[in-house]
Amino acid sequence: MDLWFTEKHPSGVGLTCRVTKTLHTERSAYQDIAVLQTQGLGRMLVLDGLVQTTEADEFFYHEMIAHVPLFSHPCPRHVLVIGGGDGGTVREVLKHPSVQRVDLVEIDSRVIELCRQYMPSLSTGLNDPRAVVTVGDGIEYVRTTTRKYDVILVDSTDPIGPAVVLFTPDFYRAAASILNPDGILVAQSDSPISNPESTSRTYAFIGESFPIVNLYLAPVPTYPGAVWSFTMGSKKHLLLPDAVSGRPPLETRYYTPEVHRAAFALPRFVIDLLRGGCSNVRS
Repeated sequence: MDLWFTEKHPSGVGLTCRVTKTLHTERSAYQDIAVLQTQGLGRMLVLDGLVQTTEADEFFYHEMIAHVPLFSHPCPRHVLVIGGGDGGTVREVLKHPSVQRVDLVEIDSRVIELCRQYMPSLSTGLNDPRAVVTVGDGIEYVRTTTRKYDVILVDSTDPIGPAVVLFTPDFYRAAASILNPDGILVAQSDSPISNPESTSRTYAFIGESFPIVNLYLAPVPTYPGAVWSFTMGSKKHLLLPDAVSGRPPLETRYYTPEVHRAAFALPRFVIDLLRGGCSNVRS
């Protein structure tokens, strides 16, 4: 049987790939979960019908959400990851020798368990003694924790279902309150091509809680629009990666210091999109 999976986007386009085997499907307490074996992308994690990650291209996303902020900080020791139950972001964070502890807060335990089982190349970092996994609600965690962090990474799903609260001004204010004075937050902020409203809204909301806000881009081939945005809020201006040259090189497939610099050079249409969000959009 010739079986194909199609993710249909509201914009009227979609992603289609050939499925060679359905490895797992279930309805968890929060969402529909599927793990598929595909012909060209390896194993694929799908939540509520939306592609979250694939073995073939996950490194674009996970390297860029992790290394850009961690190399922008002078010495990241304590890192919080909200979402990201597949483990890919934690894996990348732990490549930095300065990191002493990374807390992962994921609301759906089944995502963690299934990725450990079916996508171990992503979840290996969860076995590291520096990684502390908490199953719980991200906004409740930031409101109640007594810990302070150097970097917070919001590796959430799209702003639907349980992830909606992670795209609100209240959440970003709470996150800012548990960052150290030189702390940095990065949130995935959707595609400026397929969902420009979400990108500009996230940028504006983060700008309400941080004195400095910048957006950077990276390709993620299996995401809608193939160009993805990340919004960085910082308490100090620590965005230039000059310190990379003084740190040990990491094993990466996409990230380089040159890519870091270039990611902040925004196309004109993205600059125009963000103009209404905050006054400090770089041009």
